[in-house]
Amino acid sequence: MDNSSSVACSAPRHAPGALLDALSRRFGERASTTQAVRDHHGRDESPFPIAAPDAVVFAHSTDEVADAVRLCAMHRTPIIAFGAGTSLEGHIQAIAGGVTIDLTGMNQVLAVRADDLDATAQAGVTRKQLNEQLRDTGLFFPIDPGADATLGGMAATRASGTNAVRYGTMRENTLALTAVLADGSVVRTGSRARKSAAGYDLTRLLVGSEGTLGIITEVTVRLHPQPEAISSAVCTFQTVRTAVETVIATIQSGIPVARCEFLNVMSVRAINAYAKLGLQEAPMLFFEFHGSPNAVKEQAQAVEALALDHGGSGFAWSSTPEERSRLWKARHDAYFATMALRPNARVLSTDACVPISQLAECIVQTEADIGRSTLPIVLMGHVGDGNFHLGINLDPDSPAELHEAEAINERLVERAIAMGGTCTGEHGIGMGKIAHLEREHPSGVPVMRAIKRALDPHDLLNPGKVLRMHA
Repeated sequence: MDNSSSVACSAPRHAPGALLDALSRRFGERASTTQAVRDHHGRDESPFPIAAPDAVVFAHSTDEVADAVRLCAMHRTPIIAFGAGTSLEGHIQAIAGGVTIDLTGMNQVLAVRADDLDATAQAGVTRKQLNEQLRDTGLFFPIDPGADATLGGMAATRASGTNAVRYGTMRENTLALTAVLADGSVVRTGSRARKSAAGYDLTRLLVGSEGTLGIITEVTVRLHPQPEAISSAVCTFQTVRTAVETVIATIQSGIPVARCEFLNVMSVRAINAYAKLGLQEAPMLFFEFHGSPNAVKEQAQAVEALALDHGGSGFAWSSTPEERSRLWKARHDAYFATMALRPNARVLSTDACVPISQLAECIVQTEADIGRSTLPIVLMGHVGDGNFHLGINLDPDSPAELHEAEAINERLVERAIAMGGTCTGEHGIGMGKIAHLEREHPSGVPVMRAIKRALDPHDLLNPGKVLRMHA
């Protein structure tokens, strides 16, 4: 995949020997230059090629991250933060050389304050780990991007996922942060108060900054009460349009669905093959409802009526945990199901988000694009908030397939922006959507560059991501 336009601003600045020696003295065996470790940290789940750092530091505390950043800053060497490595737009590749700081060893939940419905954790804590620790509190952390991502990575990419339609994204659920800036100084943003009018909102500035403004080391998040009852439902439709129109009617009716997922025929086919399910291969909606037993039943009945009005069939809902887990595990495994459609393939995974009133038309036009393609393409998404994804199965060594996939992605982005939407609802910019960001926010990008230059004047933090600094 060609990423030359994204990295033109960042000539390689490989770590000098003096820096590598200093890191080795400070971190011992937790500073690695072995090829296998470097390669592991030079690739995410995108189809971009490996771009390995010169060294990897495994940090265990904010102070250690600050020490590593100060050493890199002294030698004007790039710094890349690494969590679970599940990003989809080339966020963690060391395209300008430098040092990767692995935060997975920062895996302590520091405080759970059940009375205040919040918790503080180090950046390497994963969402599943946090929820496991919350099991006996009656609370949970709802942000679920599918992968077992780290909280630091989720904050850095402004992650959301299947529950966003009811519980919001990382933007709404992050109360405060600790981060290390480009000079090694430490900043603590926000507070545990539910609202504040105190100064600039630095928390929101760092959430979604993708490691380009600071390295997030601690996160304070909102928690939510576990619902008394949960039920899931599936329903099939004759057409993509009627399925999506059902979603629009559901949202506009004010029914508080917790999850609402759309799958096109190829998605269902891939999931059936991978997860050994027997779902009908037709446009399909997955729903989940949270609340009291009566409220859940009323929500399911109201959605069923709307689905029937739009030609839906086979509406079936269940409150058994086993059935819910089976359905949502299949949905979360859709990325791997897409990869399995062809051996030795990679998946170009992209997303867009549009106003809910434009969702049906956007998806219908995108489905028409898919129908003309020679590649297997799945379309699915958290359509309750207007966000959907394409998973394009391709041979990354085939220039023709890469060109076709990029053209489909280009048309999707153009379509979404023209409809008042955005080039990415949750994957972020990374190095894959820099040009799209410039098209979407032509007057905003210069302001973003000014902020970046103020906080990171030497472009050390994750250079070549989000912004072209010298365009």
